[in-house]
Amino acid sequence: MSESGQVIAQDVTAMSEGEQSLSVHPLLRPYSLLIFDWDGTVMDSIGRIVSSLEAAAALTGHLPTLAPEQLKQMIGLSLEKGYSLLYPDADPKWYPHWIAHYRQQFVHDNPTPCQLYPGVNATLRALRSNGFKLAVATGKSRAGLDRALAETGTADLFDVTRCADETASKPDPMMIEEILTQTGVGAAQALMVGDTHHDMQLAANAMVDRLGVTWGVHDQNTLQAYAPIAVVDSLNRLIL
Repeated sequence: MSESGQVIAQDVTAMSEGEQSLSVHPLLRPYSLLIFDWDGTVMDSIGRIVSSLEAAAALTGHLPTLAPEQLKQMIGLSLEKGYSLLYPDADPKWYPHWIAHYRQQFVHDNPTPCQLYPGVNATLRALRSNGFKLAVATGKSRAGLDRALAETGTADLFDVTRCADETASKPDPMMIEEILTQTGVGAAQALMVGDTHHDMQLAANAMVDRLGVTWGVHDQNTLQAYAPIAVVDSLNRLIL
């Protein structure tokens, strides 16, 4: 990590799930609230999302076949906004069918592995033990995030979580503004951490600093275009 925003790509030293470091990266010192995107930032879920989107389109019919890289561009948005992005010329009447197929695939039928990125549980717990407030700002539904928090045993780590079906979708700043209000933290003391340009634009719109992570959807160049304080290859870089 560096103040110039360059990518740091050294090997990550594995941390056991119970390990908590006593120190955090100096770049985090100005902040008291860390706001995390979920899919592609905390959760290694990109593969299941993309394959579920492929299946949903095929089962719905009447929708064009899109390449995986195209499908990834909706990750971070609400499903409604993502549908409009992916299929701008599609008849809106197919949306209920598409979303039902997607949810069936992602939750029940798709066997693609979906878990926290290695070391993230320990990293989040270390940040919490160092006094940071933690929050989630995600394009997932409330039901989807609550299910993920329960399955990963991380619900206790976050002071506030906001989902796309209970507020405005990214990159509208409302999601972060509500988190700031609920935590009582000012924008200058908050940092948004995410893997997509939707996360970076969300933070910029809310006048909050941002940090990019490249193990999800978007690469170094894409994230650096939004002037993050840094770009890292792993959330585990936040702990020394």
